[in-house]
Amino acid sequence: MKLLHIDSSPLAEVSVSRQLTSLIVEEWRRLDPAVEIIRRDLGAEPPAHLSNELLKLVRLGEDVPVSAELRAEIELSDRLIDEFLAADVVVIGAPMYNFTVSTQLKAWIDRIARAGRTFRYTANGPEGLAGGRKAIIVSSRGGIYSGDRSALDFQEPYLRAILNFMGVTDVTVIRAEGVNISPELRRQALDAARRQIGSLLPKAV
Repeated sequence: MKLLHIDSSPLAEVSVSRQLTSLIVEEWRRLDPAVEIIRRDLGAEPPAHLSNELLKLVRLGEDVPVSAELRAEIELSDRLIDEFLAADVVVIGAPMYNFTVSTQLKAWIDRIARAGRTFRYTANGPEGLAGGRKAIIVSSRGGIYSGDRSALDFQEPYLRAILNFMGVTDVTVIRAEGVNISPELRRQALDAARRQIGSLLPKAV
């Protein structure tokens, strides 16, 4: 069993999403000591956004001069895809920034969503190639964007959509929202998320 642990918040120890992804990984390891953890901290080491040259090469298949810098970017992209496809479970820490995902997480998604590796185009439309794995999204929000404010949520729907597009349909969201409204709401949100994790993991492992 391989678990890919993704964090994308740059907030280090004060990050709510990091606290909860760490809890998931620690509890998973307790329940399954043989699990292999692959760690990718996008907040500490964010991949660069796609460049003109990298897009031409890996997306359009154009023949472009390959510099040392471009070769390093190609190798990183391949490594990120390999990590994703090697994992049986992907735990993604996803804070909401400006109603959507962090730029660090978007850069990672842009690297792994590649035709021929994680999806392909067919006569009947796109087909995901990354099925057979489970994704757990830890969604943290400073405000409350469920219920009446869901029209402003471009975070969770996007993550579900892009994972589904790549074939990952077993997606669970652990949500902690309203964490910046007041200390009491933060405590309640974290307690609710921990309870959800506690009920989810024994069934998932």
